[in-house]
Amino acid sequence: MTNDSTPEIWFLTGSQHLYGAETLRKVASNAQHVVTALNDCGLVPARIVARSVLTGPDEIAAACREVAASPKVIGVILWMHTFSPAKMWIRGLKLLQKPFLHLHTQFNDVLPWSEIDMDFMNLNQAAHGDREAGHIHTRMRLNRRIVVGHWAEARVQSEISGWARSALGHHDLQGARFVRFGDNMRSVAVTDGDKVAAEAKFGFSVNTHGIGDLVSAIAETGDKEVDRLVQEYADLYQMSDDLLPWGARHGSVRDAARIELGLRAFLESGGYKGFTTTFEDLHGMRQLPGLAVQRLMADGYGFAGEGDWKTAALLRAMKTMAAGLPGGTSFMEDYTYHLDPEDPLVLGSHMLEVDPSIAAERPRLECHPLGIGGKSDPVRLVFNADSGPAINVSLVDLGNRFRLVLNEVDVIDVPHELPKLPVARAVWRTKPDFVTSATAWLLAGGAHHTVLSYALGTQQIIDFAEMVGVELAVIDAETRLEPFKTSLRNGEVYYHLAPGLAAL
Repeated sequence: MTNDSTPEIWFLTGSQHLYGAETLRKVASNAQHVVTALNDCGLVPARIVARSVLTGPDEIAAACREVAASPKVIGVILWMHTFSPAKMWIRGLKLLQKPFLHLHTQFNDVLPWSEIDMDFMNLNQAAHGDREAGHIHTRMRLNRRIVVGHWAEARVQSEISGWARSALGHHDLQGARFVRFGDNMRSVAVTDGDKVAAEAKFGFSVNTHGIGDLVSAIAETGDKEVDRLVQEYADLYQMSDDLLPWGARHGSVRDAARIELGLRAFLESGGYKGFTTTFEDLHGMRQLPGLAVQRLMADGYGFAGEGDWKTAALLRAMKTMAAGLPGGTSFMEDYTYHLDPEDPLVLGSHMLEVDPSIAAERPRLECHPLGIGGKSDPVRLVFNADSGPAINVSLVDLGNRFRLVLNEVDVIDVPHELPKLPVARAVWRTKPDFVTSATAWLLAGGAHHTVLSYALGTQQIIDFAEMVGVELAVIDAETRLEPFKTSLRNGEVYYHLAPGLAAL
Protein backbone atom coordinates (compact mmCIF):
# COMPACT_ATOMS: atom_id res chain seq x y z
CA MET A 1 0.00 0.00 0.00
CA THR A 2 1.22 3.49 -0.77
CA ASN A 3 0.31 6.74 0.94
CA ASP A 4 -0.10 10.18 -0.64
CA SER A 5 3.13 10.80 -2.55
CA THR A 6 3.44 14.48 -1.61
CA PRO A 7 2.08 15.09 1.89
CA GLU A 8 2.55 18.66 3.04
CA ILE A 9 2.84 20.48 6.35
CA TRP A 10 2.08 24.17 6.11
CA PHE A 11 4.25 26.57 8.06
CA LEU A 12 2.07 29.48 9.17
CA THR A 13 3.93 32.48 10.60
CA GLY A 14 2.05 35.09 12.58
CA SER A 15 2.78 38.82 12.74
CA GLN A 16 0.90 42.11 12.32
CA HIS A 17 1.23 45.44 10.50
CA LEU A 18 2.25 47.38 13.62
CA TYR A 19 5.99 47.14 12.89
CA GLY A 20 6.03 48.22 9.23
CA ALA A 21 6.63 46.65 5.83
CA GLU A 22 10.36 46.08 6.29
CA THR A 23 9.80 44.03 9.42
CA LEU A 24 7.23 41.89 7.60
CA ARG A 25 9.70 41.28 4.77
CA LYS A 26 12.27 40.08 7.31
CA VAL A 27 9.67 37.89 9.00
CA ALA A 28 8.80 36.23 5.68
CA SER A 29 12.48 35.77 4.77
CA ASN A 30 13.34 34.30 8.16
CA ALA A 31 10.36 31.93 8.06
CA GLN A 32 11.42 30.66 4.64
CA HIS A 33 14.95 30.14 5.95
CA VAL A 34 13.61 28.04 8.84
CA VAL A 35 11.43 25.98 6.51
CA THR A 36 14.33 25.34 4.13
CA ALA A 37 16.47 24.13 7.01
CA LEU A 38 13.75 21.80 8.28
CA ASN A 39 13.26 20.34 4.82
CA ASP A 40 17.00 19.98 4.29
CA CYS A 41 17.59 18.15 7.58
CA GLY A 42 16.25 14.98 5.95
CA LEU A 43 14.18 13.90 8.94
CA VAL A 44 10.70 15.24 8.32
CA PRO A 45 8.60 12.72 6.32
CA ALA A 46 6.59 15.43 4.54
CA ARG A 47 7.31 18.59 2.62
CA ILE A 48 7.06 21.71 4.78
CA VAL A 49 5.63 24.63 2.86
CA ALA A 50 6.13 28.24 3.95
CA ARG A 51 2.96 30.25 3.43
CA SER A 52 2.53 34.02 3.38
CA VAL A 53 2.96 35.76 6.73
CA LEU A 54 -0.46 36.11 8.36
CA THR A 55 -1.26 39.57 9.72
CA GLY A 56 -5.03 39.73 10.14
CA PRO A 57 -8.09 37.63 11.01
CA ASP A 58 -9.38 37.30 7.43
CA GLU A 59 -6.00 36.08 6.16
CA ILE A 60 -5.72 33.65 9.04
CA ALA A 61 -9.23 32.28 8.52
CA ALA A 62 -8.63 31.87 4.79
CA ALA A 63 -5.37 29.98 5.38
CA CYS A 64 -6.93 27.67 7.96
CA ARG A 65 -9.92 27.04 5.71
CA GLU A 66 -7.52 26.10 2.91
CA VAL A 67 -5.66 23.75 5.25
CA ALA A 68 -8.88 22.02 6.21
CA ALA A 69 -9.92 21.58 2.57
CA SER A 70 -6.61 20.35 1.17
CA PRO A 71 -6.20 16.56 0.88
CA LYS A 72 -2.41 16.99 0.79
CA VAL A 73 -2.01 18.93 4.02
CA ILE A 74 -1.53 16.62 7.00
CA GLY A 75 -0.93 19.32 9.59
CA VAL A 76 0.31 22.80 10.38
CA ILE A 77 3.28 24.32 12.19
CA LEU A 78 2.49 27.66 13.84
CA TRP A 79 5.13 30.22 14.80
CA MET A 80 4.58 33.76 16.02
CA HIS A 81 7.79 35.46 14.83
CA THR A 82 6.57 38.76 16.29
CA PHE A 83 3.63 39.62 18.50
CA SER A 84 0.51 38.40 16.67
CA PRO A 85 -2.58 39.33 18.72
CA ALA A 86 -4.41 36.12 19.50
CA LYS A 87 -7.94 37.35 18.94
CA MET A 88 -7.05 37.44 15.25
CA TRP A 89 -6.56 33.65 15.33
CA ILE A 90 -9.83 32.54 16.95
CA ARG A 91 -11.92 32.17 13.80
CA GLY A 92 -9.12 30.46 11.91
CA LEU A 93 -8.29 27.99 14.65
CA LYS A 94 -11.95 26.96 14.81
CA LEU A 95 -11.75 26.15 11.08
CA LEU A 96 -8.39 24.37 11.14
CA GLN A 97 -9.53 20.73 11.66
CA LYS A 98 -5.98 19.40 11.23
CA PRO A 99 -3.29 18.65 13.83
CA PHE A 100 -0.94 21.50 14.61
CA LEU A 101 2.44 21.93 16.22
CA HIS A 102 3.29 25.14 18.01
CA LEU A 103 6.99 25.80 17.38
CA HIS A 104 8.29 28.09 20.12
CA THR A 105 11.52 29.30 18.59
CA GLN A 106 13.18 32.47 17.33
CA PHE A 107 15.27 33.14 14.28
CA ASN A 108 18.53 33.93 16.11
CA ASP A 109 19.97 31.52 18.61
CA VAL A 110 22.18 33.76 20.79
CA LEU A 111 21.54 37.42 21.41
CA PRO A 112 23.87 40.06 19.87
CA TRP A 113 23.98 41.89 23.17
CA SER A 114 25.90 45.00 22.08
CA GLU A 115 23.72 45.54 18.98
CA ILE A 116 20.24 45.07 20.39
CA ASP A 117 17.88 47.97 19.77
CA MET A 118 14.09 48.24 19.74
CA ASP A 119 13.88 47.29 16.08
CA PHE A 120 15.64 44.02 16.95
CA MET A 121 13.32 43.53 19.92
CA ASN A 122 10.18 44.10 17.86
CA LEU A 123 11.31 41.70 15.15
CA ASN A 124 12.51 38.87 17.40
CA GLN A 125 9.81 38.63 20.03
CA ALA A 126 8.50 35.07 19.78
CA ALA A 127 8.90 35.02 23.56
CA HIS A 128 6.02 37.50 23.53
CA GLY A 129 4.03 36.36 20.49
CA ASP A 130 4.12 32.65 21.25
CA ARG A 131 2.89 33.22 24.79
CA GLU A 132 -0.06 35.12 23.39
CA ALA A 133 -0.67 32.21 20.99
CA GLY A 134 -0.33 29.60 23.73
CA HIS A 135 -2.91 31.41 25.80
CA ILE A 136 -5.57 31.29 23.11
CA HIS A 137 -4.78 27.66 22.27
CA THR A 138 -5.30 26.76 25.91
CA ARG A 139 -8.41 28.89 26.30
CA MET A 140 -9.92 27.19 23.23
CA ARG A 141 -8.96 23.78 24.70
CA LEU A 142 -7.03 22.85 21.56
CA ASN A 143 -4.89 19.74 21.53
CA ARG A 144 -1.49 20.50 20.06
CA ARG A 145 2.18 19.61 20.28
CA ILE A 146 4.55 22.26 21.62
CA VAL A 147 8.22 22.09 20.61
CA VAL A 148 10.57 24.54 22.31
CA GLY A 149 14.10 25.43 21.19
CA HIS A 150 16.10 26.82 18.32
CA TRP A 151 14.96 25.53 14.94
CA ALA A 152 18.49 24.44 13.94
CA GLU A 153 18.95 22.14 16.96
CA ALA A 154 18.98 18.42 16.13
CA ARG A 155 16.63 17.75 19.05
CA VAL A 156 14.06 20.26 17.79
CA GLN A 157 14.21 18.89 14.26
CA SER A 158 13.84 15.35 15.61
CA GLU A 159 10.78 16.31 17.67
CA ILE A 160 9.16 18.00 14.68
CA SER A 161 9.86 14.90 12.60
CA GLY A 162 8.29 12.62 15.21
CA TRP A 163 5.17 14.76 15.36
CA ALA A 164 4.98 14.78 11.55
CA ARG A 165 4.97 10.99 11.56
CA SER A 166 2.02 10.98 13.95
CA ALA A 167 0.27 13.46 11.67
CA LEU A 168 0.84 11.10 8.74
CA GLY A 169 -0.82 8.27 10.66
CA HIS A 170 -3.73 10.49 11.61
CA HIS A 171 -4.13 11.75 8.03
CA ASP A 172 -4.01 8.23 6.59
CA LEU A 173 -7.01 7.18 8.71
CA GLN A 174 -9.23 9.99 7.46
CA GLY A 175 -11.65 8.25 5.12
CA ALA A 176 -9.74 4.97 5.34
CA ARG A 177 -11.78 1.83 4.72
CA PHE A 178 -11.33 -1.45 6.58
CA VAL A 179 -13.12 -4.69 5.79
CA ARG A 180 -14.07 -7.50 8.13
CA PHE A 181 -14.41 -10.93 6.55
CA GLY A 182 -16.99 -12.40 8.87
CA ASP A 183 -17.88 -11.11 12.29
CA ASN A 184 -16.13 -10.78 15.62
CA MET A 185 -15.03 -14.01 17.31
CA ARG A 186 -18.03 -15.33 19.20
CA SER A 187 -18.47 -14.17 22.82
CA VAL A 188 -15.28 -12.09 22.83
CA ALA A 189 -15.59 -8.56 24.27
CA VAL A 190 -12.27 -6.81 23.78
CA THR A 191 -12.05 -7.35 20.00
CA ASP A 192 -15.52 -5.86 19.43
CA GLY A 193 -16.59 -2.24 19.75
CA ASP A 194 -18.60 0.69 18.43
CA LYS A 195 -17.72 1.19 14.76
CA VAL A 196 -19.85 4.33 14.48
CA ALA A 197 -18.07 5.96 17.41
CA ALA A 198 -14.72 4.93 15.92
CA GLU A 199 -15.52 6.60 12.62
CA ALA A 200 -16.53 9.79 14.40
CA LYS A 201 -13.38 9.78 16.55
CA PHE A 202 -10.66 8.41 14.24
CA GLY A 203 -12.03 8.99 10.75
CA PHE A 204 -11.99 5.42 9.39
CA SER A 205 -14.94 3.20 8.48
CA VAL A 206 -15.37 -0.53 9.04
CA ASN A 207 -17.79 -2.73 7.13
CA THR A 208 -18.30 -6.46 6.76
CA HIS A 209 -18.17 -8.73 3.73
CA GLY A 210 -19.19 -12.34 3.90
CA ILE A 211 -16.39 -14.84 3.46
CA GLY A 212 -18.07 -15.89 0.22
CA ASP A 213 -17.05 -12.60 -1.37
CA LEU A 214 -13.42 -13.37 -0.62
CA VAL A 215 -13.79 -16.97 -1.80
CA SER A 216 -15.11 -15.68 -5.13
CA ALA A 217 -12.09 -13.39 -5.52
CA ILE A 218 -9.74 -16.28 -4.73
CA ALA A 219 -11.44 -18.46 -7.34
CA GLU A 220 -10.73 -15.87 -10.05
CA THR A 221 -6.94 -16.15 -9.75
CA GLY A 222 -5.11 -17.86 -12.60
CA ASP A 223 -2.54 -20.62 -12.50
CA LYS A 224 0.17 -18.48 -14.12
CA GLU A 225 -0.24 -15.86 -11.37
CA VAL A 226 0.06 -18.62 -8.79
CA ASP A 227 3.20 -19.96 -10.47
CA ARG A 228 4.81 -16.53 -10.37
CA LEU A 229 3.97 -15.97 -6.70
CA VAL A 230 5.17 -19.41 -5.60
CA GLN A 231 8.49 -18.67 -7.29
CA GLU A 232 8.63 -15.36 -5.40
CA TYR A 233 8.17 -17.31 -2.16
CA ALA A 234 11.07 -19.60 -3.08
CA ASP A 235 13.29 -16.59 -3.82
CA LEU A 236 12.47 -14.74 -0.60
CA TYR A 237 12.15 -17.45 2.04
CA GLN A 238 13.68 -20.69 3.15
CA MET A 239 11.10 -23.22 2.00
CA SER A 240 10.65 -26.56 3.71
CA ASP A 241 11.23 -29.54 1.41
CA ASP A 242 7.63 -30.70 1.48
CA LEU A 243 6.50 -27.38 -0.06
CA LEU A 244 8.88 -27.57 -3.03
CA PRO A 245 7.44 -28.59 -6.43
CA TRP A 246 8.21 -32.27 -5.80
CA GLY A 247 7.11 -32.18 -2.18
CA ALA A 248 4.01 -33.80 -0.69
CA ARG A 249 2.55 -30.42 0.37
CA HIS A 250 3.34 -28.33 -2.68
CA GLY A 251 -0.40 -28.05 -3.25
CA SER A 252 -0.71 -26.27 0.10
CA VAL A 253 1.71 -23.51 -0.86
CA ARG A 254 -0.16 -23.06 -4.15
CA ASP A 255 -3.40 -22.73 -2.18
CA ALA A 256 -1.74 -20.13 0.04
CA ALA A 257 -0.56 -18.21 -3.01
CA ARG A 258 -4.04 -18.29 -4.51
CA ILE A 259 -5.47 -16.93 -1.25
CA GLU A 260 -2.93 -14.10 -1.25
CA LEU A 261 -3.70 -13.16 -4.84
CA GLY A 262 -7.45 -13.17 -4.26
CA LEU A 263 -7.23 -11.29 -0.98
CA ARG A 264 -4.87 -8.68 -2.41
CA ALA A 265 -7.13 -8.17 -5.43
CA PHE A 266 -10.18 -7.76 -3.19
CA LEU A 267 -8.46 -5.17 -1.01
CA GLU A 268 -7.11 -3.23 -3.97
CA SER A 269 -10.43 -3.16 -5.83
CA GLY A 270 -12.24 -1.95 -2.72
CA GLY A 271 -9.61 0.61 -1.72
CA TYR A 272 -9.21 -1.01 1.70
CA LYS A 273 -6.26 -0.18 3.95
CA GLY A 274 -6.75 -3.13 6.27
CA PHE A 275 -8.88 -6.11 7.11
CA THR A 276 -9.72 -8.79 9.65
CA THR A 277 -10.50 -12.48 9.44
CA THR A 278 -11.75 -15.03 11.93
CA PHE A 279 -11.08 -18.75 12.10
CA GLU A 280 -14.76 -19.27 12.96
CA ASP A 281 -15.86 -18.17 9.48
CA LEU A 282 -13.88 -19.98 6.76
CA HIS A 283 -16.68 -21.49 4.69
CA GLY A 284 -15.38 -22.24 1.20
CA MET A 285 -11.71 -21.65 2.04
CA ARG A 286 -9.16 -24.43 1.97
CA GLN A 287 -6.96 -23.06 4.74
CA LEU A 288 -6.79 -20.15 7.14
CA PRO A 289 -5.00 -17.24 5.40
CA GLY A 290 -1.73 -17.16 7.32
CA LEU A 291 1.02 -16.46 4.79
CA ALA A 292 -1.18 -14.04 2.84
CA VAL A 293 -1.87 -11.99 5.95
CA GLN A 294 1.80 -11.90 6.95
CA ARG A 295 2.85 -10.62 3.53
CA LEU A 296 0.05 -8.07 3.26
CA MET A 297 1.01 -6.64 6.67
CA ALA A 298 4.60 -6.38 5.48
CA ASP A 299 3.29 -4.31 2.56
CA GLY A 300 1.57 -1.86 4.92
CA TYR A 301 -1.95 -3.21 5.32
CA GLY A 302 -3.53 -3.18 8.76
CA PHE A 303 -4.68 -6.52 10.15
CA ALA A 304 -5.85 -8.22 13.30
CA GLY A 305 -7.35 -11.62 13.93
CA GLU A 306 -10.77 -12.67 15.15
CA GLY A 307 -12.55 -9.63 13.72
CA ASP A 308 -10.51 -7.14 15.76
CA TRP A 309 -10.96 -4.09 13.52
CA LYS A 310 -9.61 -1.64 16.14
CA THR A 311 -6.17 -3.26 16.16
CA ALA A 312 -6.21 -3.55 12.36
CA ALA A 313 -6.75 0.21 12.09
CA LEU A 314 -4.12 0.92 14.74
CA LEU A 315 -1.60 -1.25 12.90
CA ARG A 316 -2.26 0.62 9.66
CA ALA A 317 -1.81 3.98 11.38
CA MET A 318 1.43 2.90 13.04
CA LYS A 319 2.72 1.39 9.80
CA THR A 320 2.14 4.75 8.14
CA MET A 321 3.92 6.59 10.96
CA ALA A 322 6.89 4.21 10.78
CA ALA A 323 7.35 4.21 6.99
CA GLY A 324 11.03 4.48 6.08
CA LEU A 325 12.31 3.99 9.63
CA PRO A 326 14.49 1.05 10.68
CA GLY A 327 12.72 -1.65 12.67
CA GLY A 328 9.45 -3.39 11.99
CA THR A 329 5.87 -2.99 13.16
CA SER A 330 3.53 -5.96 13.52
CA PHE A 331 0.28 -7.32 14.82
CA MET A 332 1.04 -9.15 18.04
CA GLU A 333 -0.62 -11.05 20.85
CA ASP A 334 0.51 -11.50 24.44
CA TYR A 335 0.24 -15.28 24.51
CA THR A 336 1.95 -16.84 27.51
CA TYR A 337 4.36 -16.03 30.35
CA HIS A 338 7.69 -17.32 31.59
CA LEU A 339 7.16 -16.75 35.33
CA ASP A 340 10.72 -17.20 36.50
CA PRO A 341 10.86 -14.85 39.52
CA GLU A 342 14.42 -13.91 38.58
CA ASP A 343 13.58 -12.99 34.98
CA PRO A 344 9.89 -13.07 34.01
CA LEU A 345 9.25 -12.85 30.29
CA VAL A 346 6.35 -12.60 27.85
CA LEU A 347 6.13 -14.90 24.85
CA GLY A 348 4.18 -13.15 22.12
CA SER A 349 2.87 -14.81 18.99
CA HIS A 350 -0.32 -15.63 17.15
CA MET A 351 -1.72 -18.69 15.44
CA LEU A 352 -0.18 -17.64 12.13
CA GLU A 353 -0.28 -13.91 11.56
CA VAL A 354 2.86 -12.07 12.67
CA ASP A 355 4.51 -9.63 10.28
CA PRO A 356 7.92 -10.65 8.87
CA SER A 357 9.06 -7.01 9.08
CA ILE A 358 10.12 -7.82 12.65
CA ALA A 359 12.03 -11.01 11.77
CA ALA A 360 15.57 -11.40 13.07
CA GLU A 361 16.50 -13.78 10.26
CA ARG A 362 15.29 -14.92 6.88
CA PRO A 363 11.86 -16.44 7.55
CA ARG A 364 11.20 -20.08 6.84
CA LEU A 365 8.07 -21.08 4.92
CA GLU A 366 6.44 -24.12 6.49
CA CYS A 367 3.12 -25.96 6.63
CA HIS A 368 1.80 -27.46 9.87
CA PRO A 369 -1.49 -28.54 11.39
CA LEU A 370 -3.63 -25.98 13.21
CA GLY A 371 -5.93 -27.19 15.94
CA ILE A 372 -8.70 -24.70 15.22
CA GLY A 373 -10.56 -23.65 12.10
CA GLY A 374 -11.29 -27.14 10.78
CA LYS A 375 -9.47 -26.63 7.45
CA SER A 376 -6.36 -27.92 5.71
CA ASP A 377 -3.01 -27.32 7.34
CA PRO A 378 -2.10 -23.67 6.69
CA VAL A 379 1.17 -22.34 5.30
CA ARG A 380 2.97 -19.72 7.37
CA LEU A 381 6.30 -17.91 7.81
CA VAL A 382 8.19 -19.10 10.89
CA PHE A 383 10.82 -16.86 12.51
CA ASN A 384 12.07 -15.33 15.72
CA ALA A 385 11.53 -11.61 16.17
CA ASP A 386 14.47 -9.25 16.28
CA SER A 387 15.77 -7.94 19.61
CA GLY A 388 15.70 -4.33 20.75
CA PRO A 389 13.57 -1.70 22.49
CA ALA A 390 9.96 -1.55 21.33
CA ILE A 391 6.50 -0.36 22.25
CA ASN A 392 3.42 -2.55 22.58
CA VAL A 393 0.17 -0.64 21.96
CA SER A 394 -3.48 -1.57 22.39
CA LEU A 395 -6.66 0.28 21.39
CA VAL A 396 -9.78 -0.57 23.40
CA ASP A 397 -13.39 0.53 23.49
CA LEU A 398 -14.47 1.36 27.05
CA GLY A 399 -18.13 1.73 26.14
CA ASN A 400 -18.32 5.50 26.42
CA ARG A 401 -14.94 6.27 24.80
CA PHE A 402 -11.71 4.78 23.50
CA ARG A 403 -8.39 4.34 25.28
CA LEU A 404 -4.90 3.61 24.01
CA VAL A 405 -2.63 1.59 26.30
CA LEU A 406 1.13 1.51 25.72
CA ASN A 407 3.85 -0.53 27.39
CA GLU A 408 7.52 0.05 26.72
CA VAL A 409 9.32 -3.29 26.37
CA ASP A 410 12.70 -4.76 25.52
CA VAL A 411 12.48 -7.60 23.01
CA ILE A 412 15.22 -10.16 23.57
CA ASP A 413 16.67 -12.99 21.54
CA VAL A 414 14.43 -16.02 21.93
CA PRO A 415 16.26 -17.76 24.78
CA HIS A 416 15.44 -21.37 23.86
CA GLU A 417 14.70 -23.44 20.80
CA LEU A 418 10.99 -23.91 20.09
CA PRO A 419 10.89 -26.99 17.86
CA LYS A 420 7.21 -27.69 18.52
CA LEU A 421 5.98 -24.10 18.04
CA PRO A 422 6.18 -23.51 14.27
CA VAL A 423 4.91 -19.92 14.23
CA ALA A 424 6.49 -16.49 14.37
CA ARG A 425 7.30 -15.46 17.95
CA ALA A 426 8.77 -12.69 20.06
CA VAL A 427 10.00 -12.67 23.66
CA TRP A 428 10.22 -9.49 25.70
CA ARG A 429 10.76 -7.97 29.13
CA THR A 430 8.26 -5.36 30.20
CA LYS A 431 8.94 -2.03 31.86
CA PRO A 432 9.17 -1.15 34.68
CA ASP A 433 8.91 -4.79 35.74
CA PHE A 434 6.60 -7.68 34.97
CA VAL A 435 4.28 -7.40 37.98
CA THR A 436 3.80 -3.64 37.68
CA SER A 437 3.31 -3.66 33.93
CA ALA A 438 0.86 -6.56 33.90
CA THR A 439 -1.14 -5.08 36.77
CA ALA A 440 -1.25 -1.67 35.10
CA TRP A 441 -2.26 -3.21 31.76
CA LEU A 442 -5.14 -5.04 33.40
CA LEU A 443 -6.23 -1.92 35.29
CA ALA A 444 -6.26 0.04 32.02
CA GLY A 445 -8.33 -2.62 30.26
CA GLY A 446 -5.70 -3.28 27.61
CA ALA A 447 -6.37 -6.04 25.11
CA HIS A 448 -4.41 -9.19 24.32
CA HIS A 449 -4.12 -8.03 20.70
CA THR A 450 -1.54 -5.29 20.23
CA VAL A 451 0.75 -3.59 17.76
CA LEU A 452 4.43 -4.17 18.48
CA SER A 453 6.76 -1.58 16.96
CA TYR A 454 10.52 -1.21 17.06
CA ALA A 455 10.38 1.79 14.72
CA LEU A 456 8.20 4.11 16.80
CA GLY A 457 8.60 5.53 20.28
CA THR A 458 6.20 6.55 23.00
CA GLN A 459 6.16 10.19 21.90
CA GLN A 460 4.67 9.37 18.49
CA ILE A 461 1.74 7.62 20.18
CA ILE A 462 1.36 10.52 22.63
CA ASP A 463 1.12 12.90 19.67
CA PHE A 464 -1.33 10.63 17.84
CA ALA A 465 -3.54 10.34 20.93
CA GLU A 466 -3.60 14.13 21.22
CA MET A 467 -4.57 14.48 17.58
CA VAL A 468 -7.57 12.18 17.89
CA GLY A 469 -8.49 13.28 21.41
CA VAL A 470 -8.17 9.84 22.97
CA GLU A 471 -6.76 8.95 26.38
CA LEU A 472 -3.36 7.25 26.42
CA ALA A 473 -2.22 5.21 29.41
CA VAL A 474 1.58 4.85 29.30
CA ILE A 475 3.37 2.07 31.18
CA ASP A 476 7.09 2.77 31.20
CA ALA A 477 10.16 2.64 33.44
CA GLU A 478 8.71 5.32 35.73
CA THR A 479 5.27 3.74 36.23
CA ARG A 480 4.08 3.23 39.79
CA LEU A 481 0.73 1.60 40.42
CA GLU A 482 -0.94 4.08 42.78
CA PRO A 483 -0.24 7.15 40.61
CA PHE A 484 -1.24 5.06 37.58
CA LYS A 485 -4.60 4.25 39.18
CA THR A 486 -5.11 7.91 39.96
CA SER A 487 -4.32 8.84 36.37
CA LEU A 488 -6.92 6.36 35.10
CA ARG A 489 -9.54 7.74 37.49
CA ASN A 490 -8.75 11.29 36.44
CA GLY A 491 -9.04 10.22 32.81
CA GLU A 492 -12.53 8.88 33.44
CA VAL A 493 -13.59 12.36 34.53
CA TYR A 494 -11.60 14.43 32.05
CA TYR A 495 -12.54 12.54 28.90
CA HIS A 496 -16.20 12.61 29.95
CA LEU A 497 -16.13 16.38 30.45
CA ALA A 498 -13.62 17.47 27.81
CA PRO A 499 -16.08 17.78 24.89
CA GLY A 500 -18.04 20.33 26.89
CA LEU A 501 -14.94 22.32 27.82
CA ALA A 502 -14.02 23.21 24.23
CA ALA A 503 -15.31 26.76 24.37
CA LEU A 504 -14.00 30.27 24.74
